[in-house]
Amino acid sequence: MVPEKAKDLAAVREHAWEVYKTQGIPATTEEAWRRTDLSRLNAGQFGLQNNDLNDYSAATPPEEILRPLADTEQAGQIILSINDEKIKLSNDLLEKGVVFTTFSELRKNNPSLLARYIGKIVKPEEGLFPAMVQAFGQDGIFLFIPKNVKISQPLHSIIWGAIEKTARLSHVIVVLEENSEATFIHETASPENENGSAFHAGIVEILIGENARLQFVELQSLGKNVWNFSNERARVENQGTIEWTFGAIGSRLTKNFTDLDLVGEGATGKMSGFYFTDGTQHLDHDTQQNHLAPHTTSDLLFKGALLDNSHSVWQGMIYVAPGAQKTDGYQANRNLILSRNAHADSIPGLEIKADDVRCTHGATVGKIDKDELFYLLSRGIPQKEAERLIVEGFFDPIMQRIPFEGVRNRFQQYIHNKMAV
Repeated sequence: MVPEKAKDLAAVREHAWEVYKTQGIPATTEEAWRRTDLSRLNAGQFGLQNNDLNDYSAATPPEEILRPLADTEQAGQIILSINDEKIKLSNDLLEKGVVFTTFSELRKNNPSLLARYIGKIVKPEEGLFPAMVQAFGQDGIFLFIPKNVKISQPLHSIIWGAIEKTARLSHVIVVLEENSEATFIHETASPENENGSAFHAGIVEILIGENARLQFVELQSLGKNVWNFSNERARVENQGTIEWTFGAIGSRLTKNFTDLDLVGEGATGKMSGFYFTDGTQHLDHDTQQNHLAPHTTSDLLFKGALLDNSHSVWQGMIYVAPGAQKTDGYQANRNLILSRNAHADSIPGLEIKADDVRCTHGATVGKIDKDELFYLLSRGIPQKEAERLIVEGFFDPIMQRIPFEGVRNRFQQYIHNKMAV
């Protein structure tokens, strides 16, 4: 006899499959996709990724990816690679009811917990790619923090691998119950490969309960052969707080939808983004700060630098619902163009349906200041080094928002690598 909750999980997948069959590849005639052209995406070349892989150099994450990014000892770590999964969680947290595991383990040991939350924040109806993940995805990472449990040490997870001619589908669910706290560092990565296309689609669903607090650091370092699509949303209840930091340096093309839904009175969300493109990379981030209750606060700062023939898009919206009085919303996007052929689109927006609010936004696209460069050159600093120092200074406001030296060092290494050519 099939357990009832297993049937629920099957129903989720079946519903997503029905939705998936109605979806087509997004076109530039759709406003959200107007600046990201998928006409070169040959979706038929990708098969679902399986565990039958003999190339262990591609199957296993390199040491620098596995290295802890936090400054203190980790409370737990999950490594979800192509043909293996490793799960570590301290006994103390297990005894407190913390769940930090993979979907495959939950399906075997606690399917009711997975069925309670999967697909509740990001719906398959939101597009082809979320429907695809929920219809075909086999595994993911699940974090559950019970009521009143506060974790001082960070948790760390890695989803590794997007192999040539395969589709890697990932799903992350984070649930913090009332009055709980956690810090979670998550990375999606794959081998640095510019030959032979690969595909990744992902979902991130986050639920922050009343008076709960989450620090979430999310890194994307996929290889430059990867077509990458993600739909992410955090739902924050009364007096809840999320500090959400993004770092994106990989992929051939990325289209990322990130929504912050402040649904409870007094909810707070802080979003910080770092991206650095080169070659012919195209990164498109679409952010929503949705103020759906009174006395909510959001603060977004995204910064990007661009080299060569790369292209970035940031499109942001602050939405204030009717009755969401005393809203305080801010968003800013700053871009530094480092090559003649690089291009950045920056489109902030406001939609306000309440009359007692404070909402501001701003966007800039510019080049390295010639006076700053001249000053450094006049002090005997070589031009390449001077430009790197200016770029590091440009990103410093983002670095100051990152709570861990290991993550800051990783970002600074990205800057060094991009500008070393």
